Amino acid sequence: MDKILAKRKAIEDLSVETIVESSKQSRIEINLADLPTDPGLRIRIWDYNPNIRDEVRRAYLLKGPCQPRKHEFPYTIFGSKPRRFNPAWFDEFSNWLEYSVNQNAAYCLCCYLFKPNIGAQAGGDSFVCLGFKNWSRKDKLRIHVGGVNSAHNNAWSKCAVLLDQKQHMEALMIKHPEQSNIDYKIHLNASIDCVRFLLRQGIAFRGHVECEPSSNRGNFVELLQFLANHNKSIEAVTFKNDAESLKLTSPDIQKAILNAVATETMELVRSDIGDDFFSVHIDECYDVSVKEQLSVVVRYVDKKGHIIERFLGIEHVPNATPISLMKALDDLFSRHRLSISSLRGQSYDGASNMQVELRGLQTTILDENRSAYYVHCFAHQLQLTLVVVAKNHLNITRLFLLLNKVVNVVRGSCKHHDHLREKQAAKVIKELNLGGARSDRGLNQETSHVKAGDTHGRSHYDILVSMIILFPSVIDVLEIIEEDGLTQEQKNEANMLSNSLQDFDFIFCLHFMRTLLGITNELSQALQRKEEDVVNAMNLVGICKKQLKDLRDDGWDFMLKQVTLFCKKHDIDVCNMDGMFLLSGRSRLKAPDKTNLHYYRVELFYGVIDLQLTELENRFSQTSTDLLISMACLNPSNSFSAFDKNKVIDFARFYPNDFSEIELLMLDDQLETYILDMQTSADFSDLKGIGDLARKMVETKKDKVYTLVYMLIKLALILPVATATVERTFSAMSVVKNRLLDGMGDRWMNDALVAYIEKDVLANVDNENIIDRIQKMNL
Repeated sequence: MDKILAKRKAIEDLSVETIVESSKQSRIEINLADLPTDPGLRIRIWDYNPNIRDEVRRAYLLKGPCQPRKHEFPYTIFGSKPRRFNPAWFDEFSNWLEYSVNQNAAYCLCCYLFKPNIGAQAGGDSFVCLGFKNWSRKDKLRIHVGGVNSAHNNAWSKCAVLLDQKQHMEALMIKHPEQSNIDYKIHLNASIDCVRFLLRQGIAFRGHVECEPSSNRGNFVELLQFLANHNKSIEAVTFKNDAESLKLTSPDIQKAILNAVATETMELVRSDIGDDFFSVHIDECYDVSVKEQLSVVVRYVDKKGHIIERFLGIEHVPNATPISLMKALDDLFSRHRLSISSLRGQSYDGASNMQVELRGLQTTILDENRSAYYVHCFAHQLQLTLVVVAKNHLNITRLFLLLNKVVNVVRGSCKHHDHLREKQAAKVIKELNLGGARSDRGLNQETSHVKAGDTHGRSHYDILVSMIILFPSVIDVLEIIEEDGLTQEQKNEANMLSNSLQDFDFIFCLHFMRTLLGITNELSQALQRKEEDVVNAMNLVGICKKQLKDLRDDGWDFMLKQVTLFCKKHDIDVCNMDGMFLLSGRSRLKAPDKTNLHYYRVELFYGVIDLQLTELENRFSQTSTDLLISMACLNPSNSFSAFDKNKVIDFARFYPNDFSEIELLMLDDQLETYILDMQTSADFSDLKGIGDLARKMVETKKDKVYTLVYMLIKLALILPVATATVERTFSAMSVVKNRLLDGMGDRWMNDALVAYIEKDVLANVDNENIIDRIQKMNL
């Protein structure tokens, strides 16, 4: 009886396991482009639904084995000796051997994809689930491969069959016996050419109604029809063929072709990077559907010594925490087979809404790779960042909101704008007659309000200066609008603005921010010049920090006096600093117990200056400043006048993983010969920057002679001190995904952006490679 009950229980357990297994498979929904590359993070192949299992296998085979060759492989103690994974094994077992950074273990790609689900064999689960970690036993790798009929070789044979293009095409011809191979390729080539055109122009693919009776079936179908109308060979194999499944016009076909185009484009970028060093610039971006995303640009030096910037992709980040951002970056790197251990620089836009989270990401990357130094991107306006930081104080935010409202009201009407010009012209004439203003060439020219734009760096400083100059004229115009406005709403808005502007709090913030941004204005402008001006820019950083500290320590009395004089000049009530502070809109009973002096001096004056100093320190720490100054010593301008051997060696010391103590001694000797060679060679006499130096060294093959120096030059070039490619992402996103295309998915949008932004790389992608990838997708 006990045996019968035990047997029944075993059957019930098996049934439950089968149901759970089936349920698990049905729940898994995948995006093939987002499959985890790291073998230690994958789920079992048998957990995928059988209907999509071959698609998953094909996607992994197209990606190839995960082989992070430049990763810093950690040591493990075996007996008394520390051992680690040897990247040379990738060359010996290139077709199947994988390494998991997450698990510090080796895996077999083909066995993961095709090992029968019947328990341990051919090394058990060591190379599939558990991971192989015994680095002292390389022979285990050969044992795993085994003989001709081993489980590993059988799995490898199945992988080859799955990707066999000839068998796939034969299967396609059996399914559609009337469709010849050459006709299929003509049709597919035409579809690919249509996709290329639409991608380069950033044009939408789809139409609202794509059925044949429609007068406009969408850009893709209409363009394909146009080609067919003007090419007899295309016409014969496209819309007039009888096989519906071979018309290659369905949405799935369009997406597949787009994905193949984008993948092949990124394959060229990936092969160009190789196993060399690179840096990244990361910025927050969002499209019209208001999805928060990371835009990532990679910067590297190619084989010819050219500095290259490429758009790597966008990653949707629904949860903007440093951990989530790091995971998104890891996923992007793994898709493109890039290792974070090869990262030698990182940069972010501090004006981003995610500035705190991005700073956390910066720290997380540095914890994993100490050579991935953060460097301020000179292409990003420092002044814009400082304004964003200052807006952490409520009164500063209110200041710029009021300024923008004034600009919108005054510039929103030509009549109002003309009133402003007339008022200002009259006041300038009056000042000149009274001797209060100088008359000279370039002085007293017509002044107008500028709007504090989100990207124009000086606009915030300019609007503060123009408001101070035009203040009485602006008040006059607002009073005119208050009396003669077309609507009551317009009159009320003018009245509200006039009262808000004639308030001590506004005047104090106006002069305070003008002084702050005036201090950093020269630095902000210097950072927009060529990166070769690094030394002067770094000197200005030190000057700005000192000026801000001096303003904090000794500038309060002068600031208060300046604001008081302005208020008295324009009949504005001056705040009693000894009185109790009352926040506007709050009850006196709930007012904080502090004086106006404490609020304006400690909370506003000191508080905002401290925020600016902190931001400057974060962006220009002593480490990054020393790094940039040392880098500038490699500048070849003026016959290498900036060269300083000691500083160049100091620059190499920033990268202990790339320059050992022995190599530093060798570099010392190499630099002596290098500088004599450079200064006496006619080929290197008229170089303008480090980029020119790198190209000329490759051209003259000096990079092979001075290998250590050239490595330093590459490290200097990839530091993201001047990268503008990431800014192109924003304009590209507004073209590729507009309000009429707000339903575009993340993967479709990423693929479209890759092709649209990297048009020059796409031009080098051959249609045959795209066709090969499409056929491997089993279309």
